[in-house]
Amino acid sequence: MLPPEVDMENVWRQTLGDILHRSAARTPRKTAIVCGSVSWTFAEFDAACDRVATGLAGMGVKTGDRFAILSRNSHAFAALRFALARLGAVLVPINFMLNAQEAGFILGHAGARFLAVGPDLVELGRQASSRDTKVERLIWLPGEDVTTGAPEGMLTFDALLATEARPVEAAVGARSLAQIVYTSGTESLPKGAMLTHQAVLWEYVSCIIEGDIVGGDRLLHALPLYHCAQLDVFLGPAIYVGATSVITGKPTPDNILALLEKHGANSFFAPPSIWIALLRSPNFDKTDLSKLSKGYYGAAIMPVAVLEELGRRLPRVRLWNFYGQTEIAPLATVLKP
Repeated sequence: MLPPEVDMENVWRQTLGDILHRSAARTPRKTAIVCGSVSWTFAEFDAACDRVATGLAGMGVKTGDRFAILSRNSHAFAALRFALARLGAVLVPINFMLNAQEAGFILGHAGARFLAVGPDLVELGRQASSRDTKVERLIWLPGEDVTTGAPEGMLTFDALLATEARPVEAAVGARSLAQIVYTSGTESLPKGAMLTHQAVLWEYVSCIIEGDIVGGDRLLHALPLYHCAQLDVFLGPAIYVGATSVITGKPTPDNILALLEKHGANSFFAPPSIWIALLRSPNFDKTDLSKLSKGYYGAAIMPVAVLEELGRRLPRVRLWNFYGQTEIAPLATVLKP
């Protein structure tokens, strides 16, 4: 069943930038983003994205430009995602586990003009962008530890965030290119999956319906946002329906358990390997997981024995199996609880 937050009549005409505006108008004071010490309501998150978009436009980012992000999860990553959408710029998220040659290939192949880098990935970003690429400028993004300083002379996310918001004219529509997400096996160079705003938004609608994502949810996003599973199956739909997103760049079992308890998260996605690691953690039985009611897994086969153990130790949690491919943004099939 489609929740009332989703405006089906206008899905055909909306862009990714529109859905945050709508959620901010509906629930301005509700918490949208939590990351480390940063907490934004929907009104604050919407305004932050407008200011960042204005700052990006001032530095020359325009409609159609490829803008790459090489970073662990953070509030800044989420803000850039929607700021770029409002400009009509194209998001190119890059796996931070790649080496400089591999990341450089993606930058060059995508034709990225700009690269945002996380605090621990500055040197990798410099090396990758110095290869055969069109990258003109690097932008520093904070992580969960917002006290970490930026290299001298590098433009920072905070500087963009401090920009006074102005109306930004952008020729962006539902069929405009929204993102290029790179994917490959082990025997070929990565291929870029090109996805429009409309394609991604319809993916959000599918995830909302099939995954029972609603405005009252508190989702923990611990898997990397560079991958469209966490970015487009969970974060995007959460923003669409006005749910609260808790973001972390540290997907360790103990950190995940601590955040699930601290924030009363009721929804969490992870591959089977992380679910297994949670079950094996000495802190599992010490953690209050009474609010957790929705669990999702994918990316690998879940052993039946693990499903049975989850059923015994988390009897209140409904479990969904999501399967997909990057080219379709990415959800393809769902096994419901």
